[in-house]
Amino acid sequence: MCVVALLLVNAFAVRPFAVPSGSMEGTLEPGDRLLVNQLAYAFGGHPRRGDVVVFDGIGSFLPYQDEPSGLKRLLTEAGLAPAGDTVYVKRVIGVGGDRITCCGTDGRLKVNGVPLDESTYLFPGDSPSAVPFDIVVPDGKLWVMGDHRSASRDSRDHLGEPGGGAVPEDKVIGRADWVMFPLGRAGSLDRPAAFAAIEGTGGHGEQR
Repeated sequence: MCVVALLLVNAFAVRPFAVPSGSMEGTLEPGDRLLVNQLAYAFGGHPRRGDVVVFDGIGSFLPYQDEPSGLKRLLTEAGLAPAGDTVYVKRVIGVGGDRITCCGTDGRLKVNGVPLDESTYLFPGDSPSAVPFDIVVPDGKLWVMGDHRSASRDSRDHLGEPGGGAVPEDKVIGRADWVMFPLGRAGSLDRPAAFAAIEGTGGHGEQR
């Protein structure tokens, strides 16, 4: 009964996840063990700007890769098989309807015309983006970027591919809420306060 209960929790509520790369440094370090809240967006909820999310990149970051077989997908979702290299962790910068531009004369990324203060999470020495872009996020999708911009392959790198780099919301596995290991880094992953400045500026984020 304990094993069954653990599998149910892992499949539907909270899933462990190991950070595979340095794309989210210094918020997350390679090898950090996270607890991913799979119920964060259940019952009508949606990802918010500033959330750190874990998602399946098939169809967006991996536009030409086929979905796994039914059995493999079932085992992965139940936590009985590794997620593999199709699963990513990034920060949500924009939601459906948002216009995101980078970078203006001030060198800052803007969401719906509002400069975003990324100083609390952007990797020291990194600029918001070495790649200029001006995009409108399609409905039902997310624009995601790593905190270590110079070491992150994210939405910017897939602008010319099917989907334009935006990640469908239904591919989000959950919100990364806690670092549980190593113990010296254990703690909650809070949404940066800077994203409050974008609220009320447009996009579907105002309905969430």
